[in-house]
Amino acid sequence: MSARIGVVTFPGSLDEADAARAVTIAGGEAVSLWHGDDDVKNVDAVLLPGGFSYGDYLRCGAIARFAPVMDTIIDAAHRGMPVFGICNGFQILCETHLLPGALTRNDHLHFVCRDQKLRIENTASAWTRDFAPDQEIVIPLKNGEGGYVADEATLDRLEGDGRVIARYLDINPNGSRRDIAGITNERGNVVGLMPHPEHAVESLTGPSTDGLIFFASALSSLMAGAGQ
Repeated sequence: MSARIGVVTFPGSLDEADAARAVTIAGGEAVSLWHGDDDVKNVDAVLLPGGFSYGDYLRCGAIARFAPVMDTIIDAAHRGMPVFGICNGFQILCETHLLPGALTRNDHLHFVCRDQKLRIENTASAWTRDFAPDQEIVIPLKNGEGGYVADEATLDRLEGDGRVIARYLDINPNGSRRDIAGITNERGNVVGLMPHPEHAVESLTGPSTDGLIFFASALSSLMAGAGQ
């Protein structure tokens, strides 16, 4: 039986269909979850997709954090369920404090949309275990508030604990501190990433198929956990 990965739809979500397709291509079963429901349908993992949840009112992810589904997801994440936040999903994870820091307005004050080179720096998380150490990948990036910020102590702790998942290469597209593109929690089951791996899973439409490895990693992690 395929692992069931829930994909949450909030008002203003844009990329839930692409995220669900990525799960399917990787070999999993994508399960639609609705922001207003507190039932996550016995899924094995959860994806928070990109977009503009609740119109980005107040600030990105601030209202989505209080959606009924998030209470269940937060509890599940604390128990070890793999959770992946992409772009707006990353912002939501920071608002819930499942991940430290925040995402702020791009330093150049413009929306950015480009194919972005990254280096994968943590291959121990539930969503990156199938990458090679220091593997360089190219996936799309699209954001207006994608600059990762945190105080120096938090940044030092993330670096020291090896919790920087991915770092921008060649160019810092949004002013993220220390070129950080994604991070994980201490346990490694919760990951936030600003670029969009779900848009790089098929050679016909993406700059690469590098993004598929994130979704395949989650399936590998779930299979490994089931075998223990």
